[in-house]
Amino acid sequence: MEGLYANGGVITVKKSEPVLVHPEVETDEGFYYLSNLDQNIAVIIQTVYCFKANEKKNSESASGVIKQALAKVLVHFYPLAGILTISSDGKLIVECTNRGVPFVEAVADCEMDVLGDIAMPDPATLGKLVHTYPGAKNIFENPLLTVQVTRFKCGGFVLGMTINHSMTDGISAMEFVNSWAETARGCLSLTVPPFLDRSILRSRQPPKIEFPHDEFAEISDVSNMATLYREEQMIYRSFYLDSEKLARLKKMATEDGSIKSCTNFTVLTAFVWRARSKALKMKSHQQTKLLFAVDGRSKFNHPFPKGYFGNGIILTCCLCSAGELMEKPLSFAVKLVQDAIKVVTEDYIRSTIDCFEVTRARPTLTATLLITSWTRLAFNTTDFGWGEPAQSGAVTLPEKEVVLFLSHGEEKKKNTGLLLGLPVTAMKTFQELMQV
Repeated sequence: MEGLYANGGVITVKKSEPVLVHPEVETDEGFYYLSNLDQNIAVIIQTVYCFKANEKKNSESASGVIKQALAKVLVHFYPLAGILTISSDGKLIVECTNRGVPFVEAVADCEMDVLGDIAMPDPATLGKLVHTYPGAKNIFENPLLTVQVTRFKCGGFVLGMTINHSMTDGISAMEFVNSWAETARGCLSLTVPPFLDRSILRSRQPPKIEFPHDEFAEISDVSNMATLYREEQMIYRSFYLDSEKLARLKKMATEDGSIKSCTNFTVLTAFVWRARSKALKMKSHQQTKLLFAVDGRSKFNHPFPKGYFGNGIILTCCLCSAGELMEKPLSFAVKLVQDAIKVVTEDYIRSTIDCFEVTRARPTLTATLLITSWTRLAFNTTDFGWGEPAQSGAVTLPEKEVVLFLSHGEEKKKNTGLLLGLPVTAMKTFQELMQV
């Protein structure tokens, strides 16, 4: 059923026809290799950046400046102007056709304040601020990147961007956007030039699968959650945990002595996994899986190339029965999360790459929670010449199984926000469980 989001005023946006922005000089043609870490996440990520009116600089010129800078920065990031296709060995690959990036100029009939707090995904409202292709039948019919600049009556503007996740993870996406912003400000060289060669993450020959890869494990829906999702409306909520709440969670996790300490991420991940499993009324013998991304860049024995353009993240996994998860103390779940982080070494990453090469398996999401954390991404430091964005955020969550962690409030390092969607009755239970 259609999802219900919590916020957002009604706005009308008048859009121009998209124009294609090409790299301003000729770039390489042919096929651009995508690694096995890029293969399983070909979903469209939609983000918006809100820039307030600037007394010193008129926003009417924003579209032109951002469009011109895009043409310049695409010289360095030229694969984004290509198209996604299938290689001869059946994997995703980019054909560098210089098709260009669709760019839309738009005008809203209201002031930007109508948007409210955009930390909460709101596709009904924020979806008007990004350029999408709702008629696309598959991922190949969507451009790899689209851009929309929307001006508001107050003089502020919103930059809306869609990007295919197979092209970037959060870190390389931010490096691209910041390079684009540097270019718009007139910088002659990029602080972090992209390293485009993804072949450094090719599979070994012959491939060696040296670890269990439970992220690909098939799970049966013995709790009949599919019916719950089908029959009830999805509702989306945001929750904020300040330093005191996080400290209480850490105390809960360490009071039985089985673990000595834990980070904000590990304890919150474990807590949300348990609470969501309870809210969905998983049966005791239901297998449940937790997936979360670990940045693999720091895990390599030799320094990973600075500015690596692509997915350097690895999905690591915890797997147990819902009964174990819910009946054992919080420390049990935290220990599973800690162990799943520790296992991520260069050998493990290479084994994951080789596993996909041999099996072409894709992570299944039945009875699964997928955590993605944006707490370390500097979304609010991107300056195209009109100052840093007043706020930024995601338009929607890509899958119903995804929970998003965000930094929140003025003391961002201490406070964490989380966003998720659940069927109505499950969300009611989850809200109660979050009262710690």
